[in-house]
Amino acid sequence: MEQPEDMASLSEFDSLAGSIPATKVEITVSCRNLLDKDMFSKSDPLCVMYTQGMENKQWREFGRTEVIDNTLNPDFVRKFIVDYFFEEKQNLRFDLYDVDSKSPDLSKHDFLGQAFCTLGEIVGSSGSRLEKPLTIGTFSLNSRTGKPMPAVSNGSGLWMESSRTTGPEASGGVPGKKCGTIILSAEELSNCRDVATMQFCANKLDKKDFFGKSDPFLVFYRSNEDGTFTICHKTEVMKNTLNPVWQTFSIPVRALCNGDYDRTIKVEVYDWDRDGSHDFIGEFTTSYRELARGQSQFNIYEVINPKKKMKKKKYVNSGTVTLLSFAVESESTFLDYIKGGTQINFTVAIDFTASNGNPSQSTSLHYMSPYQLNAYALALTAVGEIIQHYDSDKMFPALGFGAKLPPDGRVSHEFPLNGNQENPSCCGIDGILEAYHSSLRTVQLYGPTNFAPVVTHVARNAAAVQDGSQYSVLLIITDGVISDMAQTKEAIVNAAKLPMSIIIVGVGQAEFDAMVELDGDDVRISSRGKLAERDIVQFVPFRDYVDRTGNHVLSMARLARDVLAEIPDQLVSYMKAQGIRPRPPPAAPVQSPPQSPAHSPPGSPVHTHI
Repeated sequence: MEQPEDMASLSEFDSLAGSIPATKVEITVSCRNLLDKDMFSKSDPLCVMYTQGMENKQWREFGRTEVIDNTLNPDFVRKFIVDYFFEEKQNLRFDLYDVDSKSPDLSKHDFLGQAFCTLGEIVGSSGSRLEKPLTIGTFSLNSRTGKPMPAVSNGSGLWMESSRTTGPEASGGVPGKKCGTIILSAEELSNCRDVATMQFCANKLDKKDFFGKSDPFLVFYRSNEDGTFTICHKTEVMKNTLNPVWQTFSIPVRALCNGDYDRTIKVEVYDWDRDGSHDFIGEFTTSYRELARGQSQFNIYEVINPKKKMKKKKYVNSGTVTLLSFAVESESTFLDYIKGGTQINFTVAIDFTASNGNPSQSTSLHYMSPYQLNAYALALTAVGEIIQHYDSDKMFPALGFGAKLPPDGRVSHEFPLNGNQENPSCCGIDGILEAYHSSLRTVQLYGPTNFAPVVTHVARNAAAVQDGSQYSVLLIITDGVISDMAQTKEAIVNAAKLPMSIIIVGVGQAEFDAMVELDGDDVRISSRGKLAERDIVQFVPFRDYVDRTGNHVLSMARLARDVLAEIPDQLVSYMKAQGIRPRPPPAAPVQSPPQSPAHSPPGSPVHTHI
């Protein structure tokens, strides 16, 4: 395809995609009413945070707070900084100890209790502030010290004990007993949200084309800890010029330097060739701190070709590149909106067409095995377990389509799974599963596979509240080829201007070509010549996530990660398009009385990194 006169696009490159460091969240820990383990004074508490591996479910120590002397109500200064992924279930564990000596060995200190949660639970709580009771739980005696140690969950509901489990008299507590409260607050680090906007030009670049001038473009790389470089941006190509002026572009600061302002940024200059064998003109290095000076003599860079420099004694450079403008602003992020109170309204729509097979037979996609969940239930649980923490009332509308309903056998493409036309909401993910199983016993699978009614149903609710306080996510789980493609495309195009996103999971072995078209990643969906304002659909085939080893936990975690990965950007894109700024977070409750000083009072918060 012929490129425009003045510029040509390279293969699509998204500076936000790839292995960009995640948003970083700072977790602050406080406790109230801890157990008092010391005879003549109060406890000297320490908090230890653990993260859980997705694959092996093993808990790994992430970091420790400082020790605070003589208090049952500590407000720890030392923070935990973690990478945050909306699309993943990030399990966390917090263990509290009363420190009796300077030994780093936790088995030599008194266990005060523990709490489990996910990072999503903290972030999704009002004001990103979560309170949970601390419990002793099941515990065991350390064989060397005789002190009680926590027996930790492996994530599957089973408990792993390091030595002999004991009774309550050994710990001074009762298993399951409440041992005070832990208060967890999450704050997005500010340098994660900075976006740099800049523009470059070049002068007297080397001529590389035989019949014309060069077609130059720039490639930006950030340096890694190990000295390697990772690509983070490409400019457009400027055709037939040695003095190009590239368009202004924006890039997240974390993509450019991962928050390290002095980290090397390498820029390579190329001459574009149609066959992809682009000619290297030269390179230069800079840093975010240098670029932030803006237009000045410090931001005029000589483009050096190392091979030419070695061969030619009189070589000066291969041209210069000048920074014309630089600005940085703090963009509102997904977490800003969540912290400001934006609720995510989750709705599920399940395919009850006859192509799924008779639910009473094991070959059916709706078969209810007493031993394991079917594909519909697995997909619903994987997505729902993550998204539920962003909806405070945990009431989720659940719809079905493609079935004949009792008593008259009318076909419906928008029926409530709980049978309540006035209120199709179910309580929690378990409530949806219960209503789903109940519907399978009462409705008759039929057809055809129509999406438009459920899309329109959710769009109607989304249209009712467009002030940024609510955002709707519709999960459609289906087995077949869509029957109302034209109507569905029109419904999606209309929904794209509303605060909503659509996730489609295809189960079974059908061809899902139409779903890929709805996804809109490659070509934006349109209807009657009208283009969707945003890409709001994400499709994945369930069969791509079936783990042949039988590890459903890991495979469903991958499914959830892939279908939910686009939701934060879709929510933010809607808010930006509507000019909606995040609301200020709700005021935190009044803090309890001040604490005692720590063993070694830090002058400033000490961050614990992965």
